[in-house]
Amino acid sequence: MESKAVVTALTALAHETRLSVFRMLVQAGQEGLAVGTICDSIGIPPASLSFHLKELSIAGLVNVRRSGRYLYYSAEYNAMNSLISYLTENCCVNGTCDPSCTTVSIALPTSEKLKSASKKSTSTATKKTVRKS
Repeated sequence: MESKAVVTALTALAHETRLSVFRMLVQAGQEGLAVGTICDSIGIPPASLSFHLKELSIAGLVNVRRSGRYLYYSAEYNAMNSLISYLTENCCVNGTCDPSCTTVSIALPTSEKLKSASKKSTSTATKKTVRKS
């Protein structure tokens, strides 16, 4: 991930409402959430939510798909994991790690799992090691 993309993503997440929406979408999984569901959960007007979703979309942090009359937003997990990797890739390279800086495993869905997520099937996941600081 390039520095400019990292700055754009962090800028998008540096707003309380956008951060809440993004976290909600991460929890929702690949199926995502309808705009109305997000509005009801967050408690903001549709026009405001539209603005925040646009900012997250520009940053590459969310995907949108249309199903009939409804728009469903989901988190872009590859972008999220790339951001985390970028922030932690050089952790403790030039010194001893702080005891609170521990390695964490994140289960990343395989491409097969992403394709079958909408069918509610289960698949294996790959692991990626990321430092938690």
